[in-house]
Amino acid sequence: MNVCRSERFKKAYQKLSHELQKQTKEKLRLFAEDIKHPSLRIKKVQGTDSLWEGSITMGCRFTFEKIENGYWLRNIGDHDKTLKNP
Repeated sequence: MNVCRSERFKKAYQKLSHELQKQTKEKLRLFAEDIKHPSLRIKKVQGTDSLWEGSITMGCRFTFEKIENGYWLRNIGDHDKTLKNP
């Protein structure tokens, strides 16, 4: 499976604390291996047709879209801010 990162995702990732970056790497490894892993808590972003969210921690989320050959990571960060601008 292909997992691509948008420029916005890359910039937002760089702004995360070192600890959140470490947790993100682990969660994205799980994501690449098994998108249905329970700790990711994957679900559709409310009010959208094609955007999904996953959990890094209770306060940190990432958003993505399914694309033809994998997934496009769109944004990452604080739960509320990230889901307002997925």
